[in-house]
Amino acid sequence: MTTPEQLFLSHSVWKLRQMQATIEARLPLFTPEQIWFKAKPIENSVGNLVLHLCGNVRYYICHGIDGQPNVRDRAAEFASTSHDDLPGLLRSTIADASAVLTKLPASRLTDTLPADLLVPPGLHTVLELIYQIVGHFQLHTGQIIFAAKQL
Repeated sequence: MTTPEQLFLSHSVWKLRQMQATIEARLPLFTPEQIWFKAKPIENSVGNLVLHLCGNVRYYICHGIDGQPNVRDRAAEFASTSHDDLPGLLRSTIADASAVLTKLPASRLTDTLPADLLVPPGLHTVLELIYQIVGHFQLHTGQIIFAAKQL
């Protein structure tokens, strides 16, 4: 019998993979110029959103939950104007995060987040963090879908 904790973790993995596929299906619709286009300096390009999603997932799931080294450069996620392989980066990021969540013991969901992890206000447990990260991923996936529809 599947426990609610196991269901939460497996559904979180499924949602991340689903959104990865959604983004990957839309990236070929953009030219390289369109992927990095910003109508205003304050906006995020599709490329910046993909880099941001990868940085966010690696920081919070791979580093924050699993203890892997922190490789995030948040400023670069928004400043970059090119990347050799956005789909590959997205694929490897979600594969790594999925591996973390798949092997995560359900008992860890109520663990308190490390004090040095920079988390949004109100998040205290691993479960809350995963919920936030999946929701954040969905938000930016929606922005990428909207940008593709604008084409």
